Amino acid sequence: QVQLVESGGGLVQAGGSLRLSCAASGRTFGSYAMGWFRRAPGKEREFVAALNWNAGIAYYADSVKGRFTISKDNAKNTVHLQMYSLKPEDTAVYYCGADPNILMVRAVTPGYWGQGTQVTVSS
Repeated sequence: QVQLVESGGGLVQAGGSLRLSCAASGRTFGSYAMGWFRRAPGKEREFVAALNWNAGIAYYADSVKGRFTISKDNAKNTVHLQMYSLKPEDTAVYYCGADPNILMVRAVTPGYWGQGTQVTVSS
């Protein structure tokens, strides 16, 4: 059973930074793609970033490119999302997702989801 547990959310002022973590367990994730997604109040869940675990290739939504970085810690089976220059419009619940197919991750339809962590950016 795959489990994804997010942590690191919180309240930060505009221009600040946060690092989210997603601890994955239940299998070996070497052939998986991992992703971060978010749902802002009143909006649909959207793609933020994805990482092909083995290849290390990263993908980003245009809205976060240059500000967010997705990375992995192989030893801890953990994926991070480092967020810089945060804006109030980044306020959302952030979710981690995993799937063997990177296309499913980029389509916001991974097979596995975490429970989410709240990020609030004040102006």
